Amino acid sequence: MNTETFSPPWWAKSPHVQTILPVLTKVDRPELTRQRIELDDGDFIDLDWLAAPKPSQPLLVLLHGLEGSADSHYIRRMLRLCQQRNLAAVVHHHRNCSGENNRLARSYHSGDTGDIAQVLAQLKQAHPDSPILAVGYSLGGNVLTKYLGEQQHNSLIDAGVVVSAPLQLAACAERLKSGFSRVYQSHLIKQLQQKVHDKLSDAKLASQMPVQATQVSQLTTFHLFDDQVTAPLHGFNGVEDYYNKSSGLPYLQHIAKPTLVLHAADDPFMNDAVIPNKSQLSDSVVYELHPRGGHVGFINGGTPLSPQYYLEPRVVDFLYSQLRYKRHASSI
Repeated sequence: MNTETFSPPWWAKSPHVQTILPVLTKVDRPELTRQRIELDDGDFIDLDWLAAPKPSQPLLVLLHGLEGSADSHYIRRMLRLCQQRNLAAVVHHHRNCSGENNRLARSYHSGDTGDIAQVLAQLKQAHPDSPILAVGYSLGGNVLTKYLGEQQHNSLIDAGVVVSAPLQLAACAERLKSGFSRVYQSHLIKQLQQKVHDKLSDAKLASQMPVQATQVSQLTTFHLFDDQVTAPLHGFNGVEDYYNKSSGLPYLQHIAKPTLVLHAADDPFMNDAVIPNKSQLSDSVVYELHPRGGHVGFINGGTPLSPQYYLEPRVVDFLYSQLRYKRHASSI
């Protein structure tokens, strides 16, 4: 557990202000260059590059959340900070999230570490002398946690940061059924429903989809959507099997590379079930739980029209401090 402090201004103490205001006050996104990675199953992943690393320069890989992209507010801010600090960075888009439909009926999900593993292998091959750093947000944070726990010392990521990750998927799906959290669920479910309709309208994919067009509008919660679409599309035996096998929480104790995990206790996307106890954390994991901060928020100053954030400097400082420590230790 860590004792770093985050304190929101008086006007941003609400978890909903912390969660929604960043979306309404997006910073400009730096210019990016797209690269397409072909996957083993015939599909593709799109990468958006801010800058490729120079020899031996670290590369920061950004994994967005559910239905996010390089245009997400948190990705834009991180890219902007990397640009200011002259850091190499690339955005990994999950399948179907780069603005172009993926080729297969399957898509992406909270426990899909196969795609990021393939992309990391190609990045390492192209930049063998560059340490790879990573930050995953929300769903992307759960994917990153699971990858780091699965790979342990074999991880191609040298240090990582996990932000607002739904580490216990069943509990988070239940949380989003109640109170104002239903607004967030409704917003995201509509996007997921539209992508299902897009695949059903593709004659090559329609027969492989587990639902009919008339059923899609009935999938109004994550639990229903994951049971009827996500689980069968990706080889799980129902929603509980998907949630049990894909939740990142059990993987925290197996992580072998330096990793910072950031949560806010008032995150409207989750509840206390995502909070690990000390026995669930490996010695390589630093855990920060803040009383406030919302979901991928962590506004700590500025004004309502131009907020400032705790998140980006904390993420970059942690990652680069781990590289400095590693260099120092290797020289002793």
